[in-house]
Amino acid sequence: MKNQINPLRKSIKNKSTMARCTAPHRGHRTASGRANCPACGGRGGYSSYSSPYSSYRSNYGSGSLSSGSIRNKKASWSSPTSSVYYTSAEIRTLTPVRENVEKRAVIPDLRDVFLCHAWDDRKDSAKELHDLLEENGVSVWFSEKDVLLGSSLLREIDKGLANSRVGIVLVTPNFINRVRNEGIADKELSALLARDLLVPIVHYTTFEKLREVSPLLGSRSGLDTNEEPMKKVALKLAELVKVEEEII
Repeated sequence: MKNQINPLRKSIKNKSTMARCTAPHRGHRTASGRANCPACGGRGGYSSYSSPYSSYRSNYGSGSLSSGSIRNKKASWSSPTSSVYYTSAEIRTLTPVRENVEKRAVIPDLRDVFLCHAWDDRKDSAKELHDLLEENGVSVWFSEKDVLLGSSLLREIDKGLANSRVGIVLVTPNFINRVRNEGIADKELSALLARDLLVPIVHYTTFEKLREVSPLLGSRSGLDTNEEPMKKVALKLAELVKVEEEII
């Protein structure tokens, strides 16, 4: 009997050794891959697997994750009760803009933000950002409401730029097309670049695509709705332009 048990144990041991998971470290990508695995085929559910594409949206156009892409910092201009966190790169990008905002805070009757956008985005993404900013107490120059019928668009844009603390450029595929074709957005962009009070917001595109049509703007860092929702981007912009009375 003893001689019969040992071969059986040996057989079980051999099968156990052979039945190794075909993806022991990263798990299986699909249910069929798991089902065909000699070790995992009989188990239910999915093994843990992190697809290289699962973080595509959060890292769109920003390369691999690094310590500089972790949002664990508060800005020096954030209120003590703020729940908004930044990456080190965002702090570096926004700090000079914030310094200029504080300098211009002494000028009366300025809008907080001039919103530069493509005409094609005026009723969707540009309006969404405008509404979110206003909900957070930001005064916004927005062509849809600030350019009256019969007014000169370029003249009103010049006035809007001159009477705003900071410029925001909403960079979308439509905006890139407008810049490529040298439309109104291109003229607004030139004025904003000259003032050096500018925050690009990339939305449904990348900084790489922007650099193809505007190397100067594309070389600047900004905020990216592929990494955070528009609502969070609007909160950061609201913090950026809010100036306490003691600073003024």
